[in-house]
Amino acid sequence: MFYTWTGRTDNQKGNRFHEVVRNVDSEKLEMVNRRHFSLVGFESDEGVRRNQGRVGASKAPNKIRSFLSNISYSSNHKNVIDIGNVTCVDNNMEEAQVNLSEKVEKLLNNNYTPIILGGGHETFYGHYLGARKSVGENKKIGMINLDAHFDLRKDNVPSSGTMFNQILAKGNKDDYLCIGLQELSNTSELFLNAKELDVKYILETDLFPLEKTFKKIDTFAREQDFFIYTICSDVINQSSAPGVSAPAPFGLEPSVVRKITHHVIKQPNFLSMDVSEVNPIYDVADQTSRLISYIIGETLMRLNKSNGGEVND
Repeated sequence: MFYTWTGRTDNQKGNRFHEVVRNVDSEKLEMVNRRHFSLVGFESDEGVRRNQGRVGASKAPNKIRSFLSNISYSSNHKNVIDIGNVTCVDNNMEEAQVNLSEKVEKLLNNNYTPIILGGGHETFYGHYLGARKSVGENKKIGMINLDAHFDLRKDNVPSSGTMFNQILAKGNKDDYLCIGLQELSNTSELFLNAKELDVKYILETDLFPLEKTFKKIDTFAREQDFFIYTICSDVINQSSAPGVSAPAPFGLEPSVVRKITHHVIKQPNFLSMDVSEVNPIYDVADQTSRLISYIIGETLMRLNKSNGGEVND
């Protein structure tokens, strides 16, 4: 189902996102010559429920869109579409992830960069599956996760905390860098899992100076054919992002998340991105949804600037 993009309209020249984004049926996508961008929502928090977190993230995609609608869009590139939401029905998370993967694969195959609005962090597994199917089995995919948690649980039942173990345990050409990890949010068993799987990580206490972190990102990105990026909103300090599935009292400041995201998306082999675990039910004055909408809006603006040249719709 499509979101109805509405918002403030100004008399002076310029646009807001609701005036630029076009709803497009994914079945009618056609190849574009120059990179375009597409929003896609993932209405699921079944993974969070299975992981004993605070459910409510399924309401995030449209809530984020509602704040994105009125953000200024100061670019001549009107090349942003929205293919609507994938919805988890009857708690069938696995089927929803496959459905999301099909959307992601189709977008990538038609030269669209997917920007996925989760949903619980189980969003990432569908995101990854779509990217893997698009680039093929022989390419190395790096995964950069801005997160307080490893999400490397070995549970028998998949959840929002198992995705990276699910992926890495298969032994494919995949590499994983977790940034912003908190020691108090991960058991010793998870650190052992990370060691077994050769996971690279940067603790929240080791992020600074950021130039050091940026060098590690650069090195990681150079080692991949492509990489995909995911932000779990619980990496942000609880005072700035109270509306998440698992609040983080020692989380990152929004300015740090912003700077890291700027650096990640400018890498030449950046492929796609998702933002997960916003929970509108527990938000305070919508500040988490608003913050994430600004991160998404700024990401699209920066990607468009790096895209170069005019784009004909």
